[in-house]
Amino acid sequence: MKMILFRKFRVLILMVFLIACSMHIMIDLLPRLERRAGGSCSCPHGPSEEPRDRAEPGRSSKHTLRILQDFSNEPSSNLTSHSLEERPEAAHRPGPAGQSRGSRGSPGQGSNPRPGAPAQGSRLSALFAHPLYTVALPALTDEDTLFNVNTDIRFDPKAAENQEWDEDKARAGELSADSYPNWLRFHIGINRFELYSRHNPVIDAMLADLAAQRITSVAMKSGGTQLKLIMTFHNYGQALFKPMKQTREQETPPDFFYFSDFERHNAEIAAYHLDRILDFRRVPPVAGRLVNMTKEIRDVTRDKKLWRTFFISPANNICFYGECSYYCSTEHALCGRPDQIEGSLAAFLPDLALAKRKTWRNPWRRSYHKRKKAEWEVDPDYCEEVKQTPPYDSGFRLLDVMDMTIFDFLMGNMDRHHYETFEKFGNETFIIHLDNGRGFGKHSHDELSILVPLSQCCRVKKSTHLRLQLLAREEFRLSVLMEESLRRDRLAPVLIRPHLEALDRRLRLVLSVLADCIEKDGYSSVVEDDMASGFTLVGGWWGRKWSSAA
Repeated sequence: MKMILFRKFRVLILMVFLIACSMHIMIDLLPRLERRAGGSCSCPHGPSEEPRDRAEPGRSSKHTLRILQDFSNEPSSNLTSHSLEERPEAAHRPGPAGQSRGSRGSPGQGSNPRPGAPAQGSRLSALFAHPLYTVALPALTDEDTLFNVNTDIRFDPKAAENQEWDEDKARAGELSADSYPNWLRFHIGINRFELYSRHNPVIDAMLADLAAQRITSVAMKSGGTQLKLIMTFHNYGQALFKPMKQTREQETPPDFFYFSDFERHNAEIAAYHLDRILDFRRVPPVAGRLVNMTKEIRDVTRDKKLWRTFFISPANNICFYGECSYYCSTEHALCGRPDQIEGSLAAFLPDLALAKRKTWRNPWRRSYHKRKKAEWEVDPDYCEEVKQTPPYDSGFRLLDVMDMTIFDFLMGNMDRHHYETFEKFGNETFIIHLDNGRGFGKHSHDELSILVPLSQCCRVKKSTHLRLQLLAREEFRLSVLMEESLRRDRLAPVLIRPHLEALDRRLRLVLSVLADCIEKDGYSSVVEDDMASGFTLVGGWWGRKWSSAA
């Protein structure tokens, strides 16, 4: 009897062992299956290993499987958000799914799989269904697209395992672009007229990636006055991280000059959503993320200068400060609670070696001096001089600057010293709206000097004017649309109520300036019809035929 019981006990133990082994195998296979299903690359290192350097000099891009990227060719671009103190309530503020921040398993794990997708029946979906937001692009030629998929792009996700590249298949077009990671699909979609199309599902997927992709390496970005970090994901995508340094309730101190203001991570997030609602689509995708400073920055960085600046504060919080021109010291350290910190992640644009960009000095650039004024601040006829200067003497570049002016005024951004365009498209292309961290600093003050270009030139696109009028109507009120759009970000609420109300107030001021211009110079002299045959609603170049939705 005892022998029979002993044998049954042994069989039971063996069954438990086999079940445990099978469960372990299933758990071990899940990440691999998810990577295969998602079409992303497998990392060349284990989860506990230090990430290998994927940007070794001279190493072939078809073996590294990552197209090298950069966010700007100007050292002073892409400054990062800074502030004076952390938000004590950040770790406990309810997230988009109603749970508290402190209860989340890991950064980026939220209930919303598509941060940018508006819900059916929402005001935002109604706006995007409006005829002003449904004008189609013409058929794109090779000259209109930034990349040709079969000749310019060399990327096969399966080669992450095999470390090989089939040139014959690439030339034959057998590798589907749908299998590329979302960041690469975003790059492929850039064309002469837009960074991304209105209803491109890749953008929603990009936002989800920025908020949830595993971070494999971190390094400080050189240049600029404030700290910013380059984060690389396991699918070889990259983003610019701007950490939180100022609470949402804090306003820029009244004695601060615009060039010494802190940059705000929530301003970068809000700028992307505002640009999309205005239908400019000239800001690269930006998403908020709660980052673990220990596991996702300190433990994965190979930047010794960054690693050495980590310390534990007297309150037992993890802190670091990095290296930069200003605000990189123990007194201005970035501290988590205890090691969680908010930040914005902006998707990188294609590497300059693959898609060169030209940097232009903004004609209405400020002096960046405590006492001196810029020429446009003392000469009321300054715009007449600009109109005689290429590229503002022809085409729609001047009107694109007016779009940028309106965009900056709505945010309260005084720090627009340069802008960029893609070289491939010459002067017949859109302006890229980069570096928006100094927006949304003062909700109680409207900086009217930002509107000087508009009041001096008295010019605007008809499409822009009509959309501004639409967003001033009660059913499409700008503040309500922004609140709905920002609610989808993982760090919602991104803006406090006074900033949202300031958007409506500033929109009325913009329309008032345009009304004064029309009364003074006449409608046809002020409003340029970019919606007629031969013009584009998006960019406005002559000689292009456009189709319009009914």
